[in-house]
Amino acid sequence: MRLLNRTAGRISRHRRGRLAGVVMLMVGLVLTGGLYTVFAPAQADSSESDAALVAEGRELFLVSCSFCHGKNGEGVLTEGGTQYGPSLAGVGAASADFQLGTGRMPLTRPGQQVAVKPVVFDDDEIEALSAYVASLGPGPAVPDEKDYSLEGLSAAEREEAVTRGSQIFLTNCTACHNFSGNGGAMPRGGAAPNILGTTPEHIYEAMLTGPGNMDTFSNGNLSPEEKRDVIAYVSQLREQPEYGGFGLGGLGPVSEGMFAWLVGIGGLVGFAVWIAAHTTRSTKQPSKGADA
Repeated sequence: MRLLNRTAGRISRHRRGRLAGVVMLMVGLVLTGGLYTVFAPAQADSSESDAALVAEGRELFLVSCSFCHGKNGEGVLTEGGTQYGPSLAGVGAASADFQLGTGRMPLTRPGQQVAVKPVVFDDDEIEALSAYVASLGPGPAVPDEKDYSLEGLSAAEREEAVTRGSQIFLTNCTACHNFSGNGGAMPRGGAAPNILGTTPEHIYEAMLTGPGNMDTFSNGNLSPEEKRDVIAYVSQLREQPEYGGFGLGGLGPVSEGMFAWLVGIGGLVGFAVWIAAHTTRSTKQPSKGADA
């Protein structure tokens, strides 16, 4: 018993020593670091893979994008002070994924509006470039499939989503993209593209980032669920048949009115002229008084 008391007294004296607190702190740090290494190796590996992806994206960026956007994505000004290539700081991975995934970038020739072209980069290169652009500043991330998919919803819930999406689309999108999603002309030589062939991911990214003349519908303006509903409605438009027969490209009343005037009324006028030209004409017989 005395031996135990002596040992406890020695330990107590050592605990009260000047170095006891430092020793205990070092022991705690070592234990914490060891436990973190054991239980969270995936996160460390993920950070290393993200850094490697960003480095790969930077190499591609320097070769294909830096001429317009600068070596560090800061943008490039012409000698006249106009913006040649905008800064990419803060645009986010979603913007880069949209521009690259639809072929709009890299830009072959500056113009009034960036046109859709065949995609230059493959999926891995687009992912790397998007990761590098995301590293330049905080911005919208590339959406997951669950953000725009109706998977897991019942048939009734899907119908409700399409109905809500139609109302949102008719209110916010038809002025440019037409009620059928076929696009149309815009002021100053612009044009709203046909979105029926656009993937759900890119539609979501377009709403999130507002490319070109398009308004930006952030999550504060349209919630992720509302964006999903709009995409559900557009997906239904792709499968909707032309109940009226010849749809005239779905461009709305302008094309339909022009067709009615030029083809409809014009055809009737032409047919009336043809009838008048081919009607049997009677010859007037001279009267007997005139012969006398």
